[in-house]
Amino acid sequence: MAPPTDLPTRIDHIALIGNFLPRKCGIATYTTHTYAALKARFPDTRVDVWAMDDHPGRYAYPPEVTGSIAQHERSAYLDAAGKIEDSGAQAIWVQHEYGIFGGAAGEHLITLLERTTLPVIVTLHTVLENPNDDQRRVMDALLRRAARVIVMADKGCEILRRVHGVDVRKLAMIPHGVPDRPFADPAAFKPRFGWEGRQVILTFGLLAPNKGIETVIAAMPVVVARHPDALYVVLGATHPNLAEREGESYRERLQALAAELGVERNVAFIDGFVEQEELLDYLQAADLYVTPYLNPAQITSGTLSYAVAVGKPVISTPYVHATEILAEDHGVLVTAGDSAGFARAITGLLEDDSRREALAQRAYARGRTMIWPRLAEAAMEQIAAARLARPKRIAAVAPTPAFEPLKPDFRAVERMSDATGMFQHSILSVPDRRHGYCIDDNARALILMHRIDPLDESVRDRWTSIYAAFVQYAWNPDRQRFRNFMTFDRNWCEEAGSEDSNGRTLWALGVTASEARDAKYRDWARMLFDETAAMSFDFGSPRALAFAMLGAAAMAEAYPGHILSRRMLDRFGGELMALLAESRRPEWEWFEIVLAYDNARLPEALIRAGTAMGRRDLIACGLKTLDWIDARQTAPDGGFRAIGTDSFGRPYADPLPFDQQPLEAQATIDACLAAWEATGAQRWADAAVRAYRWYLGQNDLGLPLATARDGGCFDGLTPGGVNRNQGAESILALQLASCAISALSKRAEIVAGPQRAVA
Repeated sequence: MAPPTDLPTRIDHIALIGNFLPRKCGIATYTTHTYAALKARFPDTRVDVWAMDDHPGRYAYPPEVTGSIAQHERSAYLDAAGKIEDSGAQAIWVQHEYGIFGGAAGEHLITLLERTTLPVIVTLHTVLENPNDDQRRVMDALLRRAARVIVMADKGCEILRRVHGVDVRKLAMIPHGVPDRPFADPAAFKPRFGWEGRQVILTFGLLAPNKGIETVIAAMPVVVARHPDALYVVLGATHPNLAEREGESYRERLQALAAELGVERNVAFIDGFVEQEELLDYLQAADLYVTPYLNPAQITSGTLSYAVAVGKPVISTPYVHATEILAEDHGVLVTAGDSAGFARAITGLLEDDSRREALAQRAYARGRTMIWPRLAEAAMEQIAAARLARPKRIAAVAPTPAFEPLKPDFRAVERMSDATGMFQHSILSVPDRRHGYCIDDNARALILMHRIDPLDESVRDRWTSIYAAFVQYAWNPDRQRFRNFMTFDRNWCEEAGSEDSNGRTLWALGVTASEARDAKYRDWARMLFDETAAMSFDFGSPRALAFAMLGAAAMAEAYPGHILSRRMLDRFGGELMALLAESRRPEWEWFEIVLAYDNARLPEALIRAGTAMGRRDLIACGLKTLDWIDARQTAPDGGFRAIGTDSFGRPYADPLPFDQQPLEAQATIDACLAAWEATGAQRWADAAVRAYRWYLGQNDLGLPLATARDGGCFDGLTPGGVNRNQGAESILALQLASCAISALSKRAEIVAGPQRAVA
């Protein structure tokens, strides 16, 4: 393979994911040597190594390792995805092997890759002919995500096309890399190991039952009878996973077999994990190299590649990699488990010097095509091609000079509702009756009925009555709580809903008492609020407190002398400020040590409470925390980026970008409008508009979530695109956001600032 004179596109920075030394396994060795080859051949390219870690804290990784990923911790994959995405890397190169990634069949790797936008190149160290269901599912996802797939044998390409239907244009065969050493006479190296005068047959690798060592030990009596000085050397530590399960019992069984056959003086076990240079010395001291592996599907063997590279005559079972690399008389193949066949092949080569020398020369010549610099060049060509093939976004649509929000549209809400209330979920745009109803969505729908315009008044009255009836029926006086979930056949799933759902219901009641178009609904809402709101004094959830405060602020605005509402605002405002003081750090101006959902509702509650109570301290605290969360919801290009659900529950950690939900944009719009009303500062109106544009496609993926033709809204942004279901929460978030922005547009002149492209 001739070295390329120029790459099709410059690659300055890649992320390399795989095991890494000092972890003791073949993938760690391969990834480490791959890194070294890349740096040697392309010294100006930055290579960030992300080491898969099966025992966090056990390995002292070298400075070349940028970070480690705890194998079984999904959160570690999410954290790595964010860091890789923000690092400036132009591509990700994954070394894939079964068993080194967490989750079913390694599915945590997919979690990481789907949360980056970078092109992915994957090297498959094993390709299965008959994957199980999980293996097929995960491999299919990996192959879909990968722009280029590298295998080390032509058979791997054939299997991927036949089993997984991979486009041949994505596939590349790049042989296992090998070191470059001069050809040498074994006699020159034997004294180092005390092997003078011995005819040495060598097997190297982590010791495990699938290596077929028993086959060669069983052949040794025949070999020794004709060559008493023959020595079979089994070099390598016991595989760490096997040693963890049963210690050295497998090695001891092999030693017992050699003693039983009377060849214990002709079989040597060297227990240890040797570094590359020492391994090459062992290989060059051997007369023959044998790989008696039992698995015919093995598609890669680094030890076989190394043996060929230094010019060893090889005797092997016909597994995939061996049949290809030893083809055209580059080695000898023997059926797996055939001790007599191995005895014939070994004695035949030991007794035929010219044949052995010819095989050695042919093997060495083949090895020159596989040296590490050639691998680095071939892999970098694939990385560059993957980057060139990266899909381009649809051309930008020029923004209109003045901002025009979507008109509120009730059709999708009506589609998701029946005579009982609003359904929770949908399958695409069709209501999914299996999941029934919840008070959260019906409370939101009730708020919408007071804010949406235009709407026929008879339609408004009908649906206000339905959503209000759901809320009324949800009240459980015995438990002094609202129930939340109801099945399609109108059976409640619990006697008391969560604190957050109860807080949201009080919010809807306060807004209804303040904003309902008909006095009959205002009177009903005030009566039920007065009957139920005292339960909020038992709340501990910060969001439940904030929701209840929003309802109390609406009550206080409509009924200035309402004592219960003022008590709630005073007490809960103090509790939120106390939570802030407890969690605050210099870089963390927030009420909790983690981020969660509906984040902007907490500062909004303080701003609206401060406005209702004339409390400047509450307003100031709300503005400061809103400024902090707004900064964390701003993408590098200045657009709105909702706090991703992957971010939830990570103490004092920067947010992750996915999955983004419509609820967050609506909460931000409402909070920014509260700040604008309290301060008159244009920056808050601009921030509200920026969050609203997220629905229209000015987001990380350049994809609109709003379906303007019918008032619908997709359920969120995932790394792979939009979630095309249209549940109640998402539809209501869009419609309430449209109502809020429409009202703002009527009260202030909104001038569009610099905008991102809309895909």
